[in-house]
Amino acid sequence: MRFRIGRPTNPPTHPEPEDQGHHAAPDLAADVGVGEPAPVEPPLSPHEIALIRASVSVVEPLAADMTVYFYAILFARYPEVRPMFPPGMDTQRGRLLRALLHIVDLVDDPESLVRFCGHLGRDHRKFGTLSAHFPAVGECLLSALARYAGPAWTADTAAAWTKAYGVVADVMISAAEQDEAQRPAVWPATVVHKVPRGHGIAEITVRPHMPYAYAAGQYVSLETQWWPKQWRYYSPANAPRQDGTLTFHVRAVAGGSVSDALVHHCVVGDVLQLGPPMGDMVLDAAVHKDLLCVAGGTGLAPIRAIVEDVARRGGRHKVDLFLGARTGAELYGVNDMLRMAQQHHWLSIRGAVSHEYIPGIRGSLPQVLAEYGPWYQHDVYLSGPAPMVVSASQTLTHHGTQRDRIHHDPFETPVLSTP
Repeated sequence: MRFRIGRPTNPPTHPEPEDQGHHAAPDLAADVGVGEPAPVEPPLSPHEIALIRASVSVVEPLAADMTVYFYAILFARYPEVRPMFPPGMDTQRGRLLRALLHIVDLVDDPESLVRFCGHLGRDHRKFGTLSAHFPAVGECLLSALARYAGPAWTADTAAAWTKAYGVVADVMISAAEQDEAQRPAVWPATVVHKVPRGHGIAEITVRPHMPYAYAAGQYVSLETQWWPKQWRYYSPANAPRQDGTLTFHVRAVAGGSVSDALVHHCVVGDVLQLGPPMGDMVLDAAVHKDLLCVAGGTGLAPIRAIVEDVARRGGRHKVDLFLGARTGAELYGVNDMLRMAQQHHWLSIRGAVSHEYIPGIRGSLPQVLAEYGPWYQHDVYLSGPAPMVVSASQTLTHHGTQRDRIHHDPFETPVLSTP
């Protein structure tokens, strides 16, 4: 007999979509205009938490095989859900694993767990996920865990996982239901402008067919007509505009089907699909008046949007912006930012290159930050490749910056978890 978990009804959630990414990224973020689920008391006992974490330590070395098995039995038992997923499942499996591991990290932090699962629930609406899908996913997930945990999978462990999944499912379902009452699951958006920016980067501007509320610094999932079901995450490079348009800076990456389509095939008039905005790396999170913004590559997009937001609010913050790249030619968007600095006295810009001898600053961004600090009286916004974000965060905290003053998208998010 198959057991049911969470709210009864019948087949499965779509774990986060794969992505190619853009800048530095879930964990997961505040959606604009949507209330968070109410905080909950710790749903699991210390003993149950210990059982869950012990079982994860056993299956983690076999995680790749476990996720293959999970999707195999999910599609075999519930073939009606297969069309909800992209044809290629490699990235999807990795995203499932990262989300699962992050949930395990949060089992003793109910407030963060509710927040993270609430974002997952809202974001999964774009896949057509229904409350009836959650029991099937829970059934197959626990079957996969039991198979790969082996003797570590006891009756008590199964009960702890069943309880934990029920909590996760309830939060996701509740968040999705609240979200459905306030806004659509997806927003069609027409491409109205496209400009090549060199180095495989295209600047693409879209106009949503319906109002699209977001905050500068957040990121957005995109789906194209060429690759249905494959969503990729990019940050708007602008603060909200009166005409409602959003501009994305997309770099075509090796093996990136969606990014390649956007850069090389997308033309004015094409219609893309936007998922809900996500991310907490927003200006309202700042406590200090002085801001340090650090961007590597197309990670400049959300930073540029934040700088525009500062300007729109009357320049109440002083902003030090560091741009980093391997070579001078790869210092993406520096000319645009220099023009903004000429217009705004509160904005200063420095560029650094790590693999070329040219006039100016040489070194990696973390090295340069250590040289030009201290930054302990600043709110810090980081965006770029995950290794850069990790290294810069470590450098800043080592020199006195409080961790809660360093803002970047969580590493569970598609962007930071991109290979």
